[in-house]
Amino acid sequence: MRILLLASAYNSLTQRVHAELADRQHEVAVELALGDEVMRAAVRRHHPDLIIAPMLTAAIPADIWSARPCFIVHPGPRGDRGPSSLDWAIMDGARRWGVTVLQANAQMDAGDIWASAEFAVHASSKSSLYRTEVADAAMEAVLAAVARFAGGSYRPEPLDYSRPGVTGRYRPPCRQADRRIDWAAEPTCSVVAKLRAADSSPGVLDVIDGAEYFLCGGYEDDRLRGDPGAIIAVRDGAICRATIDGAVWIPQLRRRRAPGGPGTFKLPATLALRGSLAGVPRVPAPLTRPPERRTYQEISYREDGAVGYLEFSFPGGAMSTAQCRRLLTAYRHAQARPVRVIVLGGRRDFFGNGIHLNVIEAADDPAAESWRNINAIDDLVAAILTTTGKLTVAALAGNAAAGGLMLALATDQVWCRAGAVLNPHYRLMGLHGSEYWTYTLPRRVGADHAARLTEECLPVGPASALRCGLVDRVIAGGAAEYRAQVAALAGQLAHSPDYPAQLAAKTRALAAAQKQRPLAAYRAAELAIMSRNFSGPGETYPQLRRAFVYKDKPTQTPDHLTRRPIQARAA
Repeated sequence: MRILLLASAYNSLTQRVHAELADRQHEVAVELALGDEVMRAAVRRHHPDLIIAPMLTAAIPADIWSARPCFIVHPGPRGDRGPSSLDWAIMDGARRWGVTVLQANAQMDAGDIWASAEFAVHASSKSSLYRTEVADAAMEAVLAAVARFAGGSYRPEPLDYSRPGVTGRYRPPCRQADRRIDWAAEPTCSVVAKLRAADSSPGVLDVIDGAEYFLCGGYEDDRLRGDPGAIIAVRDGAICRATIDGAVWIPQLRRRRAPGGPGTFKLPATLALRGSLAGVPRVPAPLTRPPERRTYQEISYREDGAVGYLEFSFPGGAMSTAQCRRLLTAYRHAQARPVRVIVLGGRRDFFGNGIHLNVIEAADDPAAESWRNINAIDDLVAAILTTTGKLTVAALAGNAAAGGLMLALATDQVWCRAGAVLNPHYRLMGLHGSEYWTYTLPRRVGADHAARLTEECLPVGPASALRCGLVDRVIAGGAAEYRAQVAALAGQLAHSPDYPAQLAAKTRALAAAQKQRPLAAYRAAELAIMSRNFSGPGETYPQLRRAFVYKDKPTQTPDHLTRRPIQARAA
């Protein structure tokens, strides 16, 4: 079937719908909904059988939805309406939520229902929930709706609030007045809920040291105490503010834009407040901590028998110079431990997206910081690639892109949750890329396919990644089921009778590769090109980085998405 995706942005959910429908042999085109005329032109050009809007902030024109079936993916249960569905669900403490696929009509979110799926609400940020449970439910509902539409006999269910199972209602937009934190009166649970509901957009507007900032992200700390609202500690770029009964960690801030002033963007909180944190104590997190401890920790290490788990979770998946160096230190610790297998990756959400463009943009010399950042992540990749005394596994609970994905390819095995979206390319940021990808990617998928992946710049679903060798295993299920399966598989790998043979084969393969062409030669060649990308004349990286960081709205659908449009139906 020919399907056109209309989306306000090519975000993670749109990418996942694109990749999974294409994996099922549908002809899929993508167009950004940049105005009514743009949408009309897209429909005329692609002539689709079905239009799906995975993420749309504008209404589809009536002359489109009245002439062609248009499915809207709404992140709320049946009957839920309004633009702030997840925000209210998190702030209200909903235990279960849902996603509904409905047909566009004259009323926003009130069309006939083609499919819906429910999920348990995990205690996490809105963005993490959206990329994990919401995305899983959305795909379940989209695939059901597409199958029903293709069958031709299904009749969608009109929205009727008297029907059992229609539990939603209209909810107004969530404004800053609804999100405002009263530090002198609100308990930690309320503060955390508001912070999580606003992450990663729009943030919670607040005042720090006389200046207005949007607070992004929130994690409870069950031990630190202080005067409500005061900044009482810093850790790994985050600040900790006291509440009336505890404290919360806030990883990122965005300065409010002054009227007529330049744009602003999110930064690690301590970087955003540099110069305003004199005397605030640094409270480092131990690498290992009791599982019941509640605090903010980007990197942690734990062991289960012969398996060491190096877990990391960086806001937005970006990895700054300092974060890469801390992760390398933690990896060296894991290497020194008496384990047979090291598993890298967080328990849910992003694995990684590569260098930290926001921190780079904020640097006094962005080119120099780009160089420091890429070398820091290369140092980490080199340490993983040259590990011979243990087997290593990258466990991708969620999305991975660019240098973050290439970091995963440095391990011996890559395991991927079925809901992840992979983007093995750098070109859209004007970069050649490093992380030893010119060694690892062709070794896995072949030189020709590596060239296609890095040049086409399209998302890869787990099924396609498994077929081409980009990953070694796809693990079905939600985040909790995924973690349980990773633990079982890692234990089996550590105790496999073939473990000594696998370790010996790994050592021989590395020695042979080094003899053919030293790993350092791959790095040097990659970095020579990256150096030009960072500061060479005529390079596009500085402008593309700036547009990404400031979230400039595109003026047209990017070429890599329109390169292969749906062919017009034969007359």
